[in-house]
Amino acid sequence: MNRNQVLPQVELSADPKALSRIDFCAPQSYKGTGFLEISALPRLTEEASSIEQGDGFHWELKTHFADSPGSEPRQILKLAVKGRIHLVCQSCLQDCGLDLVQESRFVMVATEEEADAFPMEDDQQEPLVASQHFDLLGLIEDEILLSMPLIPKHPEGACQPHTSSFGEVGEALDASDKPQNPFNILKNMKKN
Repeated sequence: MNRNQVLPQVELSADPKALSRIDFCAPQSYKGTGFLEISALPRLTEEASSIEQGDGFHWELKTHFADSPGSEPRQILKLAVKGRIHLVCQSCLQDCGLDLVQESRFVMVATEEEADAFPMEDDQQEPLVASQHFDLLGLIEDEILLSMPLIPKHPEGACQPHTSSFGEVGEALDASDKPQNPFNILKNMKKN
């Protein structure tokens, strides 16, 4: 590829079906924006506790070619995802709307071997193997899943107390209701 060559820039469609087959092997750069509803992302649909009006993710993608020392210029992919999903709060077990933001930078490489050899110290960007049928929709979904908290919770102080079959929150145990200490048997055996 000639360093001074101007490459065409392709505008990506926001249609989820079109996003599952992008040709990142072609000598062209890409840009695009769109909104994906939760229902268009099957793994997110499984994670969501409910789907409210406006839930989904705005995405923005831009690629460019950057010089790489000792080799052909490499395509750099920048992906930004911002949106809202409802998950179950692990403190109160109620519906919890979470706003998520994720920005990622990737380097497109030709083979799995190149991806494996990519320097681990470079935490600013990750390698992705380019293909003629690259699943960009899957990458967007992966980045959303990676941005989700391991333990979703409401902000501090926003949880509603959860009542269960064990009684009301804050209810003190009576002396007769205290569970028997299993080590009392050992204590008695030691005395004998």
